[in-house]
Amino acid sequence: MNKPFDMELFLAGVLTGSHATRQRHVRQAKIIQAEIIERWQRETPWSWQRKHLLWFLEHRLGRRSEATRYYYLLTLRLIVHRLEKEWTFII
Repeated sequence: MNKPFDMELFLAGVLTGSHATRQRHVRQAKIIQAEIIERWQRETPWSWQRKHLLWFLEHRLGRRSEATRYYYLLTLRLIVHRLEKEWTFII
């Protein structure tokens, strides 16, 4: 039996700011993870590619407000930083 991936532990090393900000990033990262699992069956960020995160931004946040897209973009940047990748995203 596999233990579910702990997104909070994954982001712990790169999370900064207030408690509410850290919780928002964790909550949004779990939403991103759930969408990618549903679409591509890729459970951990270590198996994600740039195209998966770009798909999330374009198709899942396309109709959301600019502010919502911005906050998700900040969370995506934290994930990318934790993965030690040099991917960039523009909203």
